[in-house]
Amino acid sequence: MIIFAVVRRATEKIRDSLDEKQILETATQELAEVLDLSSCQIELYDSEQKTATIAYEHTITLPKSQGVSRDITEFPELYQQLLQKKPLQLVEPVPEFNPQGIQVNRLACPIFDDRGGIIGNLWGLRPPTEVFSNIEIRLMQQVAAQCAIAIRQARLHQAANQQVEELAKLNQLKDDFLKTISHELKAPVSSIRLAVETMETLINNKQNLGRSKTFKRVIQIFYDSCDRQKQLVDDLLTLCYIDAKAKTVELELIDLHLWIPDLTQLYLQRTQSQNQQLILDLAAEKLEIAADPMILERIVREFLHNACKYTPADQIITIQTEANESDISLCVINTGVEIPVEEQELIFDQFYRIPNNDPWKHGGTGLGLTLVQKLATMLEATVDVKSQNKQTVFCIRFPKKSARPQG
Repeated sequence: MIIFAVVRRATEKIRDSLDEKQILETATQELAEVLDLSSCQIELYDSEQKTATIAYEHTITLPKSQGVSRDITEFPELYQQLLQKKPLQLVEPVPEFNPQGIQVNRLACPIFDDRGGIIGNLWGLRPPTEVFSNIEIRLMQQVAAQCAIAIRQARLHQAANQQVEELAKLNQLKDDFLKTISHELKAPVSSIRLAVETMETLINNKQNLGRSKTFKRVIQIFYDSCDRQKQLVDDLLTLCYIDAKAKTVELELIDLHLWIPDLTQLYLQRTQSQNQQLILDLAAEKLEIAADPMILERIVREFLHNACKYTPADQIITIQTEANESDISLCVINTGVEIPVEEQELIFDQFYRIPNNDPWKHGGTGLGLTLVQKLATMLEATVDVKSQNKQTVFCIRFPKKSARPQG
């Protein structure tokens, strides 16, 4: 009766805890003391039930084996019975003993409950001549059942806490996003309002608006602010609906060497007006990739837009394609500018802008590269940046499974 009382106290301790480590510690220590065990161990299965690892033990006379794992396929007869939720008692040697050959009597009781599958096993170890009685086996099974319930509760509690933490992080990200986007949306509107006030002053002063340099600057502010507002809204809409679009991506086989020249025509005039040189450096072999043309164009246009924006006059912008054993890459390279290493890790973040490095004062939404990274994922491609020695390279890379070079 004393044994039953002690075990009942142990199961209450186990049931009241939401700390998995404390549950394992309590179960092994209480059983070792009550049943006078040389060692008490709890082994837990991995998610695929291929490996069993001793997660906790309370040992008195035997070598420590906590953390030791066993491939259950190497012990088919042993684990076949345990995975069927049946207790098992056997005599076997202890590998950790030196000299080897010293044996122990082991009792294993599967840890499971009616709400889920088997989690692991509760082991009791004794000298080989000391057999476990039916009462002791039932007590071990009772503790194993309580362990299963307590471990699942602890894991659910931990998962719930993690979800709460993740929700808190997401909520903070949402708040930060809303604050930033509010500021970004106000900026063009503020510029337009200032332009309106300036124009109103010019009209009230009855100046010759057609010849006024101030008037022309005001008109340009209108255009620039409207373009910026439109681009920001377009980027935000794309960002919001990108997950939904991912389900409707339609891939086509694209010949890069036919597709790229048509796209670059849009940037020839811009680069010429900024005294930049735009050149193509295409691989000798024909390169084809499987991609959505509209998504690919959005990515490459962002690369070219940034190259035009950040490249100083008299420098070169190169569109390059190449293939290796693993992938096909399309890169935009611009000279005369370098992104510091610490900023290279940030440029794909939402609303991040490279500070003090825009010679043409074009500005930007800070969402372009964020979209590029997400859009590339939709194409099962990757994007990367390398910047050193006054040269910056942005690349999108397609794995060979979706990109086929042809001779």
